[in-house]
This record gives sequence, structure tokens and C-alpha cells, in this order.
Amino acid sequence: MTPLPGGVGLSDLTVYEWEAADGLCGGTPHMHLVCSEAYVVIGGEGGVQTLTTTGFADTPLRTGDVVRFTPGTIHRLVNGGGLRLVVLMQNSGLPEAGDAVFTFPAPVLADPEAYRAAATLTGDLTRAALRRRDLALEGFRTLRDEGGLREFHAAAHRLKRDLLDAWELRWRGGALAAAEETGRQLERLKAGDLAHLDEGAVERLNRPEAPLFGMCGLLHPYTLPAHPRPHPHPPKENLR
Repeated sequence: MTPLPGGVGLSDLTVYEWEAADGLCGGTPHMHLVCSEAYVVIGGEGGVQTLTTTGFADTPLRTGDVVRFTPGTIHRLVNGGGLRLVVLMQNSGLPEAGDAVFTFPAPVLADPEAYRAAATLTGDLTRAALRRRDLALEGFRTLRDEGGLREFHAAAHRLKRDLLDAWELRWRGGALAAAEETGRQLERLKAGDLAHLDEGAVERLNRPEAPLFGMCGLLHPYTLPAHPRPHPHPPKENLR
């Protein structure tokens, strides 16, 4: 089960304050292949640099702002001072299953083993996250200044294509299952069946005390309690 209704993931993010080679502080540039994402700014200020086939943009972020972007948007968070976000992620579980590609230089993207080594944090996590961020920033700046975005898309697909079947299973069990349950509820209501209204409940989401080293900052992903209630109306087997 996913933390928010509709199969949406929820995290609290404090953006990295480490300075990069260009003098800006912030996170690791990357792109999602099938997940849209939204930032709700709850503190501080900064911006998000994005790169798409329509070009480069630098969107300021201030407390109260909400910014959304779709798959194929390379994004880099910049911390201008105390930047903190609530992150909403489509298809909860897919980003954790690899639906993100760092903008490493082309030779790293072309070698799955080199990419895996560069993307994985080991040893001193702070130093490892810095190395990963700086390597992705090198590739990001090349894409921004010299082009090659569609070649990056193709490299990202090559790296992740073996995971697509597993991603589909997660989507079917998460976002699609949530939408289909709404359809079943509507059908029951049309028939005068109000049984699912007897199952109303409240659950407090869990927030880990120790943050994770995320792509863009120190991350607290919210999760459901360890033993949620069983679903009152389990879906029939999906044969599609």
C-alpha cells in the first residue's frame, strides 16, 4: 500500500547545502522515466533548474510555492538558504525501484557497471553523495551547454529497460489498483451497496527519525504503519 491516496509517495526533504563547482549548493541532477513529481516549499528559498527538449529553465522556489514536472524533465534543486520541501511522487515505489537516471557523463551512462558503481552510495555516505552529485552535475552541464538530450534519453532507456516488467507490477499493485478500487466503489454505490463506508479509518503515517541520503537532500520518506488493516474488498485477479 502507498502512503497517500491514489498511489502517491510522500517525503520530507531538506536540500543539501554542499557547494558545487559552479558555486551553487544543492542536489544531484536526474530524470524520472515514468513518474511525475511535485515540490511543496515549506521553508527557505532556492530554485529548481530543469532541462527538457524545450530548453533550460531556472524556477525560483519560495515558501508556499508548488512546482510540478513530468517524466523526461531533468531537474536539479538549488538551495539558496534553508530550502525544505514536501515531495509528492507519482507511482510510489517506482522511484525507489530505479525510476530515476542520473545525468552522469556519456561514457558512464554507456557502461551499466560503471553507472551502478557511480550511483551507489557506499562507505562514507556524505563523501559518496558528494561524488555522485558532482559527477551528475558534470554531465548535466554538458547537456545544458552542448546538447545531446535525446541521446541521454536513449541511454537512460538502455540502462533501465530490464526493469520495466517489475515497474509495471508495482504500478498495477499501487496507482492502478487505487484507481480501480474507486471504480468498484462507484459500482457498489450505484447498486445501493454502502458496505465500504463502514470501513472508514484513520492511520498515522510513519516518519523515520534518521534521514536517508537522497538524490537532492536529506530525505524522510513517510510510510504506512507496519501492519495496516487488511483491505475490506480485495480486488479480483487482473487478467489483462
